[in-house]
Amino acid sequence: MSSTTSAEKQTIAFIGLGIMGAAMAANLLKAGFPLHVSTRSPEKAALLVAAGAVLHDTAGAAAAEADVVITIVGLPSDVEDVYFSQGGIIERARPGALLIDMTTSSPSLATRIAEAAAQRGLDALDAPVSGGDIGAREGRLSIMVGGDVEAFERAMPVFAAMGTNIAHQGPAGAGQHTKMCNQIVIASTMLGVAESVAYARAAGLDAAKVLGSIGTGAAGGFLLNALGPRMVDADYAPGFMIEHFAKDMSIAIAEAEAYGLDLVGLKASIQQYGRRLDAGDAREGTQAVIKSYDAPGQ
Repeated sequence: MSSTTSAEKQTIAFIGLGIMGAAMAANLLKAGFPLHVSTRSPEKAALLVAAGAVLHDTAGAAAAEADVVITIVGLPSDVEDVYFSQGGIIERARPGALLIDMTTSSPSLATRIAEAAAQRGLDALDAPVSGGDIGAREGRLSIMVGGDVEAFERAMPVFAAMGTNIAHQGPAGAGQHTKMCNQIVIASTMLGVAESVAYARAAGLDAAKVLGSIGTGAAGGFLLNALGPRMVDADYAPGFMIEHFAKDMSIAIAEAEAYGLDLVGLKASIQQYGRRLDAGDAREGTQAVIKSYDAPGQ
């Protein structure tokens, strides 16, 4: 399927203006895309509206105005609601529109959206992202895409306004499967960083100094170098909330079990982050997992 409108001038509807979504939408607006937005918290749209975006009461209403519809909402149930509810995106999107779900969601739901879209003459891609709040603000997200190749190529100018590492991974659902691989790596790595900080403290070392030494060696990486210091400083402001990461891990473990895989690192991470949820830390950043080591049993 193709659009008669040039990609550079496509009108975009952006649904979901959380920590990631607001920054991504702002980058699209800066890139010159006419923008329509919808969010459950209208106050989050104020800066975008001031910059020229048009706010709508519902996702369906925004979708009706756009050539490209982008969603990045909280849970798979939220994705299902904005796409399949009465007056939702599938029902109200323009003929020939391109639907892009950038929420981290289930591969099977991505396939359902693609099938429903095709029945209405629409294209659909699943394109979850990685890079956190910093990557979203700076327009250098990693974007993992599943769906039709022609739809992917049509979406490239849009993706390029939000990310720098953009790859087509396969058919519908492949983007979500790739994001599960990403989250599985993060799950065990975050425990490794937290355990390293906990060990440094127990050994009487200056944990910040330790991170400075090991961060340029084989252990180095974004999670250690960016979130390790936040652990040391007890800075739990969210770049990515624990409740969202826990949701992602629950999807990953269900998919892994369906393939007969026993992912022990993922299971251990789910256990530790579960303790943070039980302690009321759902809306803190993922680096708050260090609390489970600072106060064992809590």
